[in-house]
Amino acid sequence: MSNIETNNTAVAKKTFTTKYMVELAAMIAIIIIMAFTLLGYIKLPGLTITFLTIPVAVGAILLGPVGGLICGLTFGLTSLYQAVTGGSVFTFALFNLNPVFTIILTVVPRMLEGLFTGLIFKALHNIKSVQKISYYIASLACPLLNTLLFMSTLVALFYRTDFIQTYVTKFGVGNPFTFVVAFVGTQGAIEAVVCFIVASILSRSLYAILMKNA
Repeated sequence: MSNIETNNTAVAKKTFTTKYMVELAAMIAIIIIMAFTLLGYIKLPGLTITFLTIPVAVGAILLGPVGGLICGLTFGLTSLYQAVTGGSVFTFALFNLNPVFTIILTVVPRMLEGLFTGLIFKALHNIKSVQKISYYIASLACPLLNTLLFMSTLVALFYRTDFIQTYVTKFGVGNPFTFVVAFVGTQGAIEAVVCFIVASILSRSLYAILMKNA
């Protein structure tokens, strides 16, 4: 390989890496901005709805599994911040019960959510027959994974605590499954529908633009 070819390859690789990092930084910035404005968390009486799954889904689709994992990590760290500072009454109470378990609860499920969403999109997008709907499936999978992974971790780490048992009694349920259903309720449905609509539209449009300019 000539020096010119080697230099061209190096420049192309650097350009791709730089472009990827810029796009990733933009997604991280969006997540952070949303997390600290009304765009990220909508707090209603007895209900907190998060739309941070939207940029995580978009990031996972545009930037792949690793990008999705990093976007999920950013989401998780903002959630942890809410727990530590009292921005979320629920996770703040959990943090006071067990800080280590709360770190795991707020961060790890969100990382896996982004990673798995990226893997789902990557797998489906490579199948020609479902390529067009891969954006929609991945955009729906992200909030569903967020709910499934978060609630599974919550049950595994905190279900037997007196704090969670007060919710079990309040909801009038008798096992972890019915507790999850009662706890998620309307919140999970709203998050899933909004993320499905917004993330699928944004990701498909942005993906086409990025591929055109690649």
